Amino acid sequence: MGDWTDRVELRRIQDAQLEVLLAAAARSPFYARRGLPLSRAALGEYPLTSKKDLRDAYPYGFLAVDKARLATYHESSGSSGTPTASYYTAADWQDLADRYARKHIGIRADDTFLVKTPYSLMITGHLAHAAARSRGATVVPADNRSLAMPYAKVVRLLHDLGVTLTWSLATDTLLWAAAARMRGLDPGRDFPELRALFVGGDPLGPNKKRRIAEMWGAPVVEEYGATETGSLAGECPYGRLHLWADRALFEVHDPVTGVTRPDGSGQLVVTPLYREAMPLLRYNTEDAVEVSDVDCSCGWALPVVRVLGRSAWTIGELTQVGVDELVFGLPSAYEVLFWRARASSSALHMQIEGPADAASELRESVGKAYGIEARVEALPVGSLVPARLLTAEPEVMKPRGLFREGEDWDKALEYF
Repeated sequence: MGDWTDRVELRRIQDAQLEVLLAAAARSPFYARRGLPLSRAALGEYPLTSKKDLRDAYPYGFLAVDKARLATYHESSGSSGTPTASYYTAADWQDLADRYARKHIGIRADDTFLVKTPYSLMITGHLAHAAARSRGATVVPADNRSLAMPYAKVVRLLHDLGVTLTWSLATDTLLWAAAARMRGLDPGRDFPELRALFVGGDPLGPNKKRRIAEMWGAPVVEEYGATETGSLAGECPYGRLHLWADRALFEVHDPVTGVTRPDGSGQLVVTPLYREAMPLLRYNTEDAVEVSDVDCSCGWALPVVRVLGRSAWTIGELTQVGVDELVFGLPSAYEVLFWRARASSSALHMQIEGPADAASELRESVGKAYGIEARVEALPVGSLVPARLLTAEPEVMKPRGLFREGEDWDKALEYF
């Protein structure tokens, strides 16, 4: 793991590496035009780097090394707008893999690690893959949202290969559980080799986290990061997310007042300290967070962060994680896993897969929590997540032009 118990030592590491970072940033076209801060004190007054800056500089406006030195090129998901470009050298990748592997439940050489997040242009699948291989683990590169890797196939791999670790969105683990049950398998009994579920990428509150752990009979270990930065925070043995302050400088920006501070509530601002290819100075992730420098029972001298999500996850006072917590705060006997909601200015229309009693309790809890009228519909299982989605077989066809009589030759057009 590492020794993160000395704040003085953390400050020394930060100051030493910041000098290296500023030298790298001087080679970036974007920062060369903008000018550079000359010290850590001056960095505090330096303009924030925005997502718009990254988009405007697409594709290589932040490139600080010869292009021949690049190991990989990536783009963000674009879930909140136009994607942003990111690129890394081999040395950058050593840092990325090391940060991801900093789990209090470590990755071992005898692990079989199922990576069920996107590979494509995003960094998330590649990051877990590289970290697991650096520890000698066997990687099962399952990708995500792929016709070749439906949920039924994930369940088969988890079961037949004796998968010990997984990496995915937290919500995906609920879909796997539902798909396992469709196969007649009990998630908590029939996957005895599974020793941890690594999750990240969607909001996760204590109630949802606890429910997932109970269903699978394995601990849930949270991770927080971004394609532009790699892993930014990891979970300690006491369940708190800590920012990796030995690898990046962190600030919190209030978009209303424009004030940026070391802690508090606002948008997370990051200065990664180990970046050759694409140095970033005071990059505003636009993720809503709460950061505090409090003592934790784990002893790590690292700030604690609570990730609230992005603006797309928020409607007025309503947040994705807040509503999630109410849903997963229902008694587990109701077996409510899936929900959706649409908010108006004065009411919330919700649908859940579960019994009428669950809908009634949820209606009351939403009203108490947010002071708004909630209309909650109880739907039969399979209404929000159809059985066909959970039982579908892989759909793969190589491009071809020759077919037998009776074959669906129009379907081949989908694979060109």
